Amino acid sequence: MEERSASPLASAPERSQKGPDALLLQGLRVTFVSRDQPGQRYTAVDATDLRIASDEFVSVVGPTGCGKSTLLNIAAGLLEPSAGRVEVFGQALRGINPRAGYMFQTESLMPWRTALENVAAGLEFRGVSQVEREDQARAWLARVGLAGFEDRFPHQMSGGMRKRTSLAQTLILDPDLILMDEPFSALDIQTRQLMENEVLALWSAKRKAVLFITHDLDEAIAMSDRVVVMSAGPASRPIGEFVIDLPRPRDVAEIRLDARFNALHAAIWDVLRDEVLKGYRQQLPGLPSEEAKL
Repeated sequence: MEERSASPLASAPERSQKGPDALLLQGLRVTFVSRDQPGQRYTAVDATDLRIASDEFVSVVGPTGCGKSTLLNIAAGLLEPSAGRVEVFGQALRGINPRAGYMFQTESLMPWRTALENVAAGLEFRGVSQVEREDQARAWLARVGLAGFEDRFPHQMSGGMRKRTSLAQTLILDPDLILMDEPFSALDIQTRQLMENEVLALWSAKRKAVLFITHDLDEAIAMSDRVVVMSAGPASRPIGEFVIDLPRPRDVAEIRLDARFNALHAAIWDVLRDEVLKGYRQQLPGLPSEEAKL
């Protein structure tokens, strides 16, 4: 597909922040080599540039298999790029990113620990005293609406409660860069919207940098300052970047009724649609084009 620009909406915002970006990816390429077939290579991401300001909420959307989670793993220092530069607050990243907090899509709570113990775990690993870490963990559980549930084990909590606990577990460490990999995809729509608003409220208090991965375009627009669209793989790359100029604070349910929201959705979907179809056909290579229409 020919790369397109989707009108002035797709231009990057002017950055007036002082100091370096929280995250800089420049000329990024990630190629995997098959262990079973050493000659086989797969380039997941290529020719990728991405900047996130120190107070900016950026979402990345794209078809399945476009390398969105790969970008998160690069930012976290869990994966080393094959080529390109990765900087965190102006410093080249080598190894694990100590300034990042990572909220995974899958369950990350330790089943043998209570909610309080799970939230306090990161501080425990940092050597914080038991009294101090438990005080902070109680405060964070209260902030995510779980006061009184400190002694619950993960199997005693609903999916939404476990996500709230995971959110507290991530934010208690006060990371400067928050990485979120489709954290609410498994939740029902009502709980999901509650969690989205919760994240926005907590983010607004400190305005940390956020890199948010989602398949849900509505979610991306409702929460973000910018939305970056990735092409279908292999060799995925950014093909669109949209400034979300909706007023804050936002309620994720109410903002969907805004005319500007719908205009942004139409513009982004115009870029994303063909890539979703391309990704779908790659998963079902024998599918006739008429059957692949959305």
